Amino acid sequence: MSAENLAGKWTRKSGRTLFDSITCVVFLFLDFLDAVLCVVFKLVDEFFEGNACTPCYCGKAGDKNGENKETEMLSESLYGRKYMLRNMGFLGFARKWRIYRKKKDDRDGSVNEGLMVNRWSDCGCQSCVSWMKKEYDQKLHVVVKNLPQVGRGDEAAENVIFLHGFLSSSSFWTETIFNNLSESVKDHYRLFAVDLLGFGRSPKPNDCMYTLLDHVERIDKSVISPFHLNSFHLVAHSMGCLIALALAAKYPKFVKSVTLVAPPYLPCAKDGATTSLMALNTFAGKTLWPPLAFGKSVMSWYEHVGRCFCVLFCRNHRIWEMILKLFTLRRELNFMELDLTRHTHHSAWHNMHNVICGAAKLMDKYLEILNKSRSVKVCIIHGDHDMEVPLDCSNNMKKKFPELVELNMIENVDHTSVILGRVREFAKSLQHIWASS
Repeated sequence: MSAENLAGKWTRKSGRTLFDSITCVVFLFLDFLDAVLCVVFKLVDEFFEGNACTPCYCGKAGDKNGENKETEMLSESLYGRKYMLRNMGFLGFARKWRIYRKKKDDRDGSVNEGLMVNRWSDCGCQSCVSWMKKEYDQKLHVVVKNLPQVGRGDEAAENVIFLHGFLSSSSFWTETIFNNLSESVKDHYRLFAVDLLGFGRSPKPNDCMYTLLDHVERIDKSVISPFHLNSFHLVAHSMGCLIALALAAKYPKFVKSVTLVAPPYLPCAKDGATTSLMALNTFAGKTLWPPLAFGKSVMSWYEHVGRCFCVLFCRNHRIWEMILKLFTLRRELNFMELDLTRHTHHSAWHNMHNVICGAAKLMDKYLEILNKSRSVKVCIIHGDHDMEVPLDCSNNMKKKFPELVELNMIENVDHTSVILGRVREFAKSLQHIWASS
């Protein structure tokens, strides 16, 4: 080996070592900061709310109380996240404080009644708390377009349910695809764009665990049952893909087609906990670069640090919107800019872990149900430059279920531009899928 090659190899190795060392130090500090913020938020929650009714996940899995549907559906990534300082004695005060407060609450008989609660750290504007009105029945917010013409009857209409992705809302579909479908769609299809639980104008109760089953049950209650849908198509993006597959597996005889855009799919390991933790590391692994990936890792691994950011940005989203309008000289902001901050940390945290990570171990089961039904068509659309959800996710699904899955890989587009950068083409492909199902 020449001296020049040897020097280059040594430089690269030294650079990686330095970068790994800096990464270790940064996340070690975040470990400590999150443990301290755990106690801080407990005290502040109790000061403003009287009783901190929403549990955090700083302890061990053994701290869970009882076994019911909610605890069974909790993702292993909530308690299985490895902290360098978690098991060290001098940071045990966070868990001890929580146990002490629980015992005190049990003695005092303190309980949290009902779901109609808005946390002090969440925004209280009319849009964000619209679900808390007395006449509201806790159903999801649904935008319905193209109702059948009078006299045609519900049987004459094809139904399509649209599910958005993480930190988004029904606007992702209504502001893009709905406006680019052909005129013939208005006569043959009625469209339902759903605000998933915790996002948009749908409920954001602070003691709901936001599991995959919660989403399926709410969609059933808000769309399928009230509109008496006996057949429908599903279109979903990112996180919504997992919910769409669970819904399709529940109603395999009702679903005509499932269109998945960048599905966060991982082949299930023998141990479900391994699959959930693998999903966390795949979609939000600890890294300092690029900055967007670092932000995802902080918000996904550190519950209380992430809540600090949400208190600053999400709770005060109206102020940030006003500042953004002032600097950009725009009267109206893009729907994606609005959706990004109009959620709560509690909803984002549980959807990230219990849906994206926790549901990963269930996807093969749902796909097997659809594969056996032989009546559902699953179409995947994925950009080859997607940095959020690796293309391997779609390739693995196609490889494992070759007869069920149809994969359409789009060149030179990423996670967002696979739809927003080619809206008309995407709308045409949807119409083709529906017509051929």
